Amino acid sequence: MKFYYYWLAVFVLVVDFLSKKWVEHNLALYETKQVIGNFFILTSIRNKGAAFSILQEKRILFLLITLVVVCGIVWYMRKNRHSGKVLLLSGLGLVLGGAVGNFIDRALYGQVVDFLQFTFGSYVFPIFNLADSGICVGVALILLDALLTSKKENGDSNSNEKGQQRNGTEESGHQFIQ
Repeated sequence: MKFYYYWLAVFVLVVDFLSKKWVEHNLALYETKQVIGNFFILTSIRNKGAAFSILQEKRILFLLITLVVVCGIVWYMRKNRHSGKVLLLSGLGLVLGGAVGNFIDRALYGQVVDFLQFTFGSYVFPIFNLADSGICVGVALILLDALLTSKKENGDSNSNEKGQQRNGTEESGHQFIQ
């Protein structure tokens, strides 16, 4: 599918938007609903900061940073659109959708709706939303692409060096000085 990475961004944006609207209309602020016992709980909160509620009340800073990041992502996606790097482009699409989703909330309302809460024993993971999930999964795909690309490039260069030593030529076809 052509420009699938933009469709991934749109998908994350729409699902994030709809889920936040559902939470706003069905849960009062700070209300909780257990989904899977105490492990997974929907908890309606508003976050005026960044991830894990850090840097509260820095709306303009977040909006500016997000604009720069979104422009950078779109530029990098356009640059790599013919690279065949599905993991990289998919990851960038997920990050783009999540970043735009949270950007819209911050720009319009000055805060982000967070509602996904997970508890591991006595540890309660900071509450987040689907845009944050898109960003995290996207970053994981980008890192996986970087690792696989690095491994492939290092593996290919090692095999090329061995082949070059055997036949006495460099990759460019020039003879080694012996």
